[in-house]
Amino acid sequence: MSRRPRRNHTPGFKAKVALAAIKGDRTLAQLAEQFDVHPNQITSWKAQLEGGASDVFGPGGNGAAQPAIDVKSLHAKIGELTLENDFLEGALGKAGLPSARR
Repeated sequence: MSRRPRRNHTPGFKAKVALAAIKGDRTLAQLAEQFDVHPNQITSWKAQLEGGASDVFGPGGNGAAQPAIDVKSLHAKIGELTLENDFLEGALGKAGLPSARR
């Protein structure tokens, strides 16, 4: 008996299978046959969905929390790095070494 190659399922497929399992209108064996996955995998995806469902309705409501971006500090860092690059380029020029910029 040959082994089938490893498959990577998309998050959408996993959600679809897990939601079908939560509905409960078909058995795990029927779902496994329909979606061509092992019943243990369906149980695992169902548990992940049930465990993460509260995050959807929590603060933010979009599931994945977006980190707060401080644009002012990013601009300050860009300025700082630009000054360092200009200084080092000038130092290389005085030392007679070729510049890294072209």
